[in-house]
Amino acid sequence: MGNSTPGDNSVEAGFARDMQTHHQQAVEMSFIIRDKTSDQAIRTLAYDIITSQQQQMGQMYGWLQVWGLPQTGSRPPMAWMAGGHGGMRMGSASKTGTGASGSSTGSAAAMPGMATPAQLQQLRDLKGRAADRLFLQLMTKHHQGGLEMARAVQGRTTVRAVTVLARAIETAQTAEIAQMQQMLAERPATT
Repeated sequence: MGNSTPGDNSVEAGFARDMQTHHQQAVEMSFIIRDKTSDQAIRTLAYDIITSQQQQMGQMYGWLQVWGLPQTGSRPPMAWMAGGHGGMRMGSASKTGTGASGSSTGSAAAMPGMATPAQLQQLRDLKGRAADRLFLQLMTKHHQGGLEMARAVQGRTTVRAVTVLARAIETAQTAEIAQMQQMLAERPATT
């Protein structure tokens, strides 16, 4: 594929579509906690996630435009990971499905690490340290799913821009996972 333009059913198009969806949820969770936490370190982390992932979403949106492809496709989420080279495009999120790890995703999109609607509502409803801890737990799992996606595309693409972004996602989210695990350890649950 080297310098050729990715097609609608390509791994690259599927990754760009699915990672935008995945990033959107991370941004949503980060806005929720940013606006309610009194913990400056968590607010700063949330802001960093918002800004970096919105920038990356814009980059992937731009790829699809440059490639002359629609922002959505007709295939289920994550089909590109199951399909290997020449993978498939994403479509509208399924109500039930199996994520890339093989686990049932219930009402969340069939993507690794996605929080369920009930978990998002719990994050909205909780206050104080309980909300901060839930955010850190959900975002750690979310980032682990993002790492799975970023690593998968690196083994399936020859498009340099996709590889560069996937490596950047892997580097940033690996560091943020370590940071969030440390933050969780420093913020024990209250009884």
